[in-house]
Formats: sequence, C-alpha cells, structure tokens
Amino acid sequence: MKIIICLTAGPHVQWPPENNPMKRIFHFIACILLPAVMLGAPQKPNVLFIITDQQFADAMSCRMGSRYIHTPVLDGLARDGMFFTRAYSANPLCMPSRNSMFTGRYPHETRVTRNNEIKLDPAEFVDLGACFQRAGYQTAYFGKRHLFFNVEKSFPITINPPMTNHDIATAASAVDFLSQKHDQPFLLVVSFKNPHNVCELSRGQDLPDGEIGAPPPPENCPPLPANFAPQQDEPDTMTIMRKGYQASPLFPVGNYTEAHWRQLRWGYCRLIEKVDAQIGEVLGALRRAGLEDNTIVVFTSDHGECAGAHDFIQKTVLYEESARVPLIISFKGRAKAGLCDKLVNTGVDIMPTLLDFAGAPVPPKLTGRSLRPLALGQPAADWRDFVVVEDDMDQAGPVDGFTPSALGRMVRTDRYKYCIYSRGLKRESLVDLQTDPDEAKNLAGDPAFRAILLEHRALLARFAKEHNDPQAIAMLADDVKPVPFRKKKP
Repeated sequence: MKIIICLTAGPHVQWPPENNPMKRIFHFIACILLPAVMLGAPQKPNVLFIITDQQFADAMSCRMGSRYIHTPVLDGLARDGMFFTRAYSANPLCMPSRNSMFTGRYPHETRVTRNNEIKLDPAEFVDLGACFQRAGYQTAYFGKRHLFFNVEKSFPITINPPMTNHDIATAASAVDFLSQKHDQPFLLVVSFKNPHNVCELSRGQDLPDGEIGAPPPPENCPPLPANFAPQQDEPDTMTIMRKGYQASPLFPVGNYTEAHWRQLRWGYCRLIEKVDAQIGEVLGALRRAGLEDNTIVVFTSDHGECAGAHDFIQKTVLYEESARVPLIISFKGRAKAGLCDKLVNTGVDIMPTLLDFAGAPVPPKLTGRSLRPLALGQPAADWRDFVVVEDDMDQAGPVDGFTPSALGRMVRTDRYKYCIYSRGLKRESLVDLQTDPDEAKNLAGDPAFRAILLEHRALLARFAKEHNDPQAIAMLADDVKPVPFRKKKP
C-alpha cells in the first residue's frame, strides 16, 4: 500500500526547510507520524480456500461425535470459526458444483449440469482467480480441478497432481507455497480428492490416495444410518434411480448386506481422517509462516455422500447427506465462533463472500450473497428465506430395458424441503425437517400439507423466473402433471 502525504506551505517556505521555523513540524511528520500511519495501514487479507471432495456436512467428530471418527483439525476450524449448518451444494455432483463455486453462477447458467465438460466464455463467466488478480492478489491453485475456464491464466501458480497420491502432492505443494516469502496478498486454493476414494472403496479397487487397512468386524463399525430405508411414499424418480444406480458399475451396492454397509461407513470415516491430517499440514505451514493472523480460511466440500442413507451410495440425489455440505469461515480474532443457520448456496455465495473479504468488486451477474457479515457475527439484513439446489441424474444403469435419467430441483426453506423431478407419475416430495430430519416420510400427497406444497411450488416458480431457469418452469407446468420416463436404450 502506498501512502502519499502532501504538505503545502506558502511560497516563502523553502524545501528542504533549512533555517526555517517549520522544519521541526516537517521533521516530526516525516519521522513520527508517517511511520505510525504506515504501521497502522490496513492490509488486504490473504485467503486460503480449502475444498474436500464428497464430504457430508456433519462428517466430522465435532458434529457426529468421536466414537467412530476423529477430525481434530476440522474440529479446531469449527471451534474457532463460523460453521454454517444449512449450507448446500449448487448441484450435488463434482463438476456442476465446482464450476458454480468458481464463477458464482448456477449450474443451469453455466450449463455444467452433469460431469460433462463445457468451455466457459471468460467474458460471460468471470472466474474467482481472475477477480482476485484484478484486485492485486497473487493466485495459486493446487489439487483437483474439474473447472472449465483457463485455470493456468487465472491461477498462474498451479499444480494438478496425478491420480495416485494426489492429496499428498496437493498438501506438499501448499506447504511449499506458504513457506515462501510473499510480496502481495494471495488467494490459495487447496483442493483435496478425499474422501472421494470411497467410490473405489465400494468397488473393491485400490485406493488412489493410499490404503486405509482392513475394516474391523461389522459390529465394531459405525451402525447403519437411521434413515437407511427408502423414504415412505417416495417419488417414482427415487425408486427407479435407486434401482438404476445399484445396477451401474459405478455404484455396485445392489447386493450389499448390513455388514458391507457398516464396513463401507467405517472406511468413509478413515478417508475423512486422512484428509483431515493433510489439511492440518497446510494450516501448520500457515502458522509457521506467521500468516495466520491475516489469512481468512474457508473450508467446504463440493457435495456430500449418502453412505447408505435411503439405500443410496455416493451423491447426485437431493437427500441431505448428498446435497448439504460443510462450510466453515475462520479469521483469527475477527470471525465469530459459533453456528449460523442461515440458508446458504455454496455455488453462488462463496465467490461474493471471498471478494467481499478482499474488498474486491463483484462481477455484475452474480446473484449470491456475501457471508462476510454473518461470519463476523454482524446482522445481515433481509437474508433469503429459501435456497434452490439443482440436479441432473444421468449415472444410473439400465432398469427394465431402459436407462433412466431425470432432472430435479430442491427448495429448502427454514422448516421444509420440497423436491420436484422431471419424470415420474409421482414427481414431488415434501419433508418437514423440523419433525423429520431423516426425511423418512414424503408429505407431498397429504392434504393437510397442500397449502405448504403450493407455497414451495410458488417459490420455485419465482426462482425460475428471476434466474431464467426454463427446466424448472417446465417441471412445474400443468400443475405438475405425470411425465413417464423416457424409454432410453442403455
């Protein structure tokens, strides 16, 4: 930061002010006040953005207890920072979620709605790295990408490690970066792969980021989730997708017994503990470098993991375990420690939040909200009363001779959660999360909840109009009439 002090005197005053009575005044300003001003000048904060892959919001010991999992590093972040308990992925799948987080735009806007590569126009989708560069930041990105803008241009310091030992290389690169001298503030993204290795674990494959050992007997593993059974009166889409997912080689759990599920959940916990330790390496380097006091640390995951919830594995579906993600903002001595239950969409809210902390302008087409006031314990006027999550389910295997696929939209309000799908004879679900946090019963067909159902339809219609979401509009058309699944050949 440059500070210029301009002192003006009359034409009779010389500079340097030799033999002039004002010399002492100038000398005092130059030697005393100027250094004091410079020392007190505010510095732009560094930003450390940490992302894991496939971690459910409560999958850490400070949230679910330490009997089956121990995550001291994430527990420490949560203890010292603001934990957002109602943060949702923009779309519970890697590529859609990540491209939303780094552009601040909804998946239906980026058109990255599946794990499909689409080149993003840099003029239309200004990315996070480019914004920080314009604000005078050094930008670095280490780890998993799945991003469709020019990462090397927006993050000139970048490493995309190979599949094997990915997270080891990611942590080491971040530690090395933090150990160097920095002449300007930085945005450092550290993107880990785990606990995504649960995918290979379920298929009996070698784990790319290192083995975790053999599981103990099932009785010593975490129990089945309380909501292991399918949702009562669930939409047709969920019934058919479950069959299709279990028929797919990507999700080989069709013949899983209770013992298999419990041992898989044990492995999932070990993978989270592994990445927790690697996050600890990065935060340790931050402290050793003396950068902790002026660095904002933001931690999240791209989506969750069902791990048996409603008899599903992995992500993609709109159940809480898949769609809700951890989100912690820690800024030593400034962020308030505690829990925040405001509704957050990480896909559109993280980018304006980080730019707000950096004092950088937000691109004009971003519609998300900055979480900075909430993280600092300040009131946030007129906070939103609902968030929308998008879905595009296309990873199912063949069912009865055809491969099902369907779009979905989720509306989360303070108490209720509404979902609608593009296919099925019964296409909606409504859950009272206050009385039924496990989403065990679908209330969409209950006449007593008809008014609440219509309210949530109206909220989605409002969102679709405000954000130009034609798919949502089509789902709501004709009072949500039945739409048979397409007979699509496998």
